[in-house]
Amino acid sequence: MERKIRNSAKALILRDGKMAAIKIRDAGEEWYIMPGGGQEAGEILPQAVEREVLEELGLAVSCGELLFVVEGVAGEAFHRVDLVFACDYLSEAPGAGIHTDTNQVGVEWLDVENLLHTPLYPSRLRRQIMNYAHGLPHKTYLGNENAGDPEYLD
Repeated sequence: MERKIRNSAKALILRDGKMAAIKIRDAGEEWYIMPGGGQEAGEILPQAVEREVLEELGLAVSCGELLFVVEGVAGEAFHRVDLVFACDYLSEAPGAGIHTDTNQVGVEWLDVENLLHTPLYPSRLRRQIMNYAHGLPHKTYLGNENAGDPEYLD
């Protein structure tokens, strides 16, 4: 069976030294992912990011520049390409009606300073998010997530 490639548009939303993240619980383990999801046909990536954040977090954001690209080439039914965009928080959208995905148990604002100690997936984003938040140079293409993150300090 041929595996398909799936684009996933993700949002990096930073406020007051914290980043928005979705908390996942599965088989007794917990970790975090960035808000976002699959791009629909006829939809450009910034539209996908803004739609997904509204659906998952009930927040209105303005999608900005592409920051990071990370791939997941093994372990899933498809070859995943995550495209992470900087997003500006605009407002809460109370009437948005939040749609949660399977195993999603909450939304949290994670302290950027502690990301190396936080189970954030894809893990290769941690250091680069910290660098970006501090105005330091950061890599854009982060390679294959399945290679892991040597800096994770759990």
